Amino acid sequence: MPRPGFSICVCPDIQLTKNYINSLLQENPAPEGAWEKHVYWSDEGLPPVFWENLTLQGLFASPKVLMIRNAQNLPIDAWRKLSTSLGQYNPLAWVIIFLEAPYDRGKPKIPAAIKKLPCWKLAETKAWIWQSAGLTERAMRGFIEQWAAQNHMQIEPKIVHALSQVLPQDASAAKNELEKLALAAGDARIIADEHIKDISHDADMDIFAFINALQSGKTPDKVWNKVLSSQAAGDAMIFSFLAMLLREARILWQLYAGETVRLPSGIVQQKKRLATNLGPVRLSKIWDLALEAEMGIKTGERKPEQAMEILVAGLLALFSPKK
Repeated sequence: MPRPGFSICVCPDIQLTKNYINSLLQENPAPEGAWEKHVYWSDEGLPPVFWENLTLQGLFASPKVLMIRNAQNLPIDAWRKLSTSLGQYNPLAWVIIFLEAPYDRGKPKIPAAIKKLPCWKLAETKAWIWQSAGLTERAMRGFIEQWAAQNHMQIEPKIVHALSQVLPQDASAAKNELEKLALAAGDARIIADEHIKDISHDADMDIFAFINALQSGKTPDKVWNKVLSSQAAGDAMIFSFLAMLLREARILWQLYAGETVRLPSGIVQQKKRLATNLGPVRLSKIWDLALEAEMGIKTGERKPEQAMEILVAGLLALFSPKK
């Protein structure tokens, strides 16, 4: 079966996309030798060398994989030119297009003008489009089970469920944590309940420390550096920050409601005290502030840094100690 003429990957988690591409390249070896990988970023435009590599053929041409990152940001004129070129199959050039915007209500956010292009319609017809919303809580279970099978580890279903609740919803970070658990399991190759305490909670503790500090009237430099780094890194990091904030809010809400949360006992007690201090009204307000920031960015009403400033101001007002 011939390889795809080109491929489109729609996923906000770059590690998941890389995993898919690696398997795709293994299934479709280069005509001769190995694929040369070339990466192009949409915010820099597609340089002349990209178009040369896309059309180059001949005796001495080497097979190339041409990866376009964050292609949702390419100008529509570049997309039209790309669509025309992709209509001509080149066995020595495999274009892989990355659409990395976060999903909106469970659906990929793809500009309407792109979906009208011949290349998109062809990719849909040929099933050359791969889509994933990233590591949602439901998808996390499959990710854990796949990792366990690939690494010959045994994990009972109830432990898979527990891990899906506490692992970071980022494929690279989740993989690192699972590898730590594999080391802790040793020769037994079985991940059990007692290993869950070994999962790093640094990312969660940053958000927890952030809320805790706001509520106590203090914001340590380490916490502010986390916020500022998210703001400076653009919408990708801000959406990651929002995801961690909402995950922390959910944990605090569960603890306030008396539900069981699988975390180390010391951390549970700290978070339970904070949840009790905040109460249900202020906890529920976190969702309103996060949704306002997310919608502001996605609708284009606010730049990412503006949305982040308003979010932080809202959290400051919400959690400032009562006088």
